[in-house]
Amino acid sequence: MTRSPVSVDAPGADVWEGLVTTALLGTDRRTPPGTAPGPDAPAALLDAAAVETVRRRAGLRPARAAERPQPAPEDPRPALPPAAARRLAMLLADRPGPSGGGRRGSAPDLTELLPQWLAVANARGFAPPPQVLPALLDAARGRTDLRPAALEFAGPRALWLARLNPDWRFALRATPGGGAALPRLEDEERIQRLWQEGLFAERVALLSALRSREPAAARDLLATTWATERAEDRLMFLDSLRAGLGPDDEPFLEQSLADRSRNVRATAAELLSALPGSALAARMAVRAGACVAIDHLRTAQPGGECLEGGASGADGSTPTIAVEAPHECDPGMERDGVVAKAPAGRGERSWWLGQLVEAAPLATWSRRLGGRTPREIVALPVADEWQGELHAAWCRAAVRQRDAEWSRALLGEPSAPDAGGPGAVSLAERAKLLGTLGAAERAEWVAGFISAHGLSEAFQLLGVCGVPWAAPLGRAVVDALNIARDAGSYPWSFSGVMGLAERCLDPSEASRLDALLAVPDEPENASPGAGGYWAEAFQRLVTTLRLRAAMTEELGAA
Repeated sequence: MTRSPVSVDAPGADVWEGLVTTALLGTDRRTPPGTAPGPDAPAALLDAAAVETVRRRAGLRPARAAERPQPAPEDPRPALPPAAARRLAMLLADRPGPSGGGRRGSAPDLTELLPQWLAVANARGFAPPPQVLPALLDAARGRTDLRPAALEFAGPRALWLARLNPDWRFALRATPGGGAALPRLEDEERIQRLWQEGLFAERVALLSALRSREPAAARDLLATTWATERAEDRLMFLDSLRAGLGPDDEPFLEQSLADRSRNVRATAAELLSALPGSALAARMAVRAGACVAIDHLRTAQPGGECLEGGASGADGSTPTIAVEAPHECDPGMERDGVVAKAPAGRGERSWWLGQLVEAAPLATWSRRLGGRTPREIVALPVADEWQGELHAAWCRAAVRQRDAEWSRALLGEPSAPDAGGPGAVSLAERAKLLGTLGAAERAEWVAGFISAHGLSEAFQLLGVCGVPWAAPLGRAVVDALNIARDAGSYPWSFSGVMGLAERCLDPSEASRLDALLAVPDEPENASPGAGGYWAEAFQRLVTTLRLRAAMTEELGAA
């Protein structure tokens, strides 16, 4: 019986299977869609297979032709050196290993080197090779900490790509105004129109850009719509005034103390207290000064005990600071930002006292306490167990007012037994105080802390030090790691510091570490195999440092 040819219907989900069947049966028994039997059928089958192959590889259904996207913008920055481009491709191709377990092996963690590579490339002003942009955006999509540096390096083409691929929309959200170009600051008409009609993100971006160039103009622009803004928007806009904060901002901030939003009032008060010459700071100085004074009728003996009488100090006694905390939070205090209701577990009077002292200009205390220096004031004993509350408030004031002299006094000597000075009651407070010091002084203090107290409490302090670490700090970290190795414990409890060292230690220190690569003799009480694990950890550190040096060399001179 003769079988008649069978035609295939219009393309659908089973088109490819139909073409394969036609090829197996032969075109004399089955023809491709829309083709009559005959000598042209084999060629038509191959044409149909070619079209379907392209369709399958494209991954899209055929559709009407759409308008082509505009060409990607030009990137005027110089291209990466070839060696640096290859290194970037290698870093982007690396994937983090599975989490869990304390042992990391001796191979460098390339994913942790990508942020440092991007920082150097951005500092050198290079543009990325176009072909790596998809991988770079994929990496930034999975790591929010990577996004600012990755988007800066990717440049304008990242936004162009983000508009074509929904997976990369974060680039539009991370860019002020969704990637839209802001008007030139000289174009007053466009600035006014964008401020009046723009989306919230566009308005925040505009205000921030204007504030960085013309602080007064940004403040005046905000004032034009301040009364009609939503409370949450007023809070965000007010926060933008931190950049370039100065005495000229005081009238606007003083007016904001009467805002109907408690959060706006609190932010305005905080900003005013950061201006030591403001009227609010003066009011807070009067209030705080009324609570703290030298008690000449009570002195502290050399042993630390407070005694009545004896104000002269000729017998070696020291004057004592007396504290009388507020008995109420009056409306004037509340208007100036003092929160009346204390948190759970805090006494109301100590809560009010801390807020007053925190907001008072630190220059108040030298005048109030007999012309003493910050270091002398901090050394004075405080009566009736108010020392912790008073010194903690001075810590917050030093950070808010960026006062390095007070920060030094409150930090104390890094080798002190309490390792933090009388006012720094926690590692977090010490880290904030260190942030007010210059990079070299900060590194020197942390190096002294590590030399005296080891690494067990140093991780948070190391996080505020500049990168690469200064030579004294790097040596202190390496010496402390070596001491920990000799103690015979496993290195995993120091994995956080070791990871910081891989990213922050100066690569020139690699040669000093060669002596630590050998497996040491284990002391009698050492953990089994600890020496081998330490040698492995130091091998990873040395390899990473040399890799960082190579990366910097590939990116060229600054």
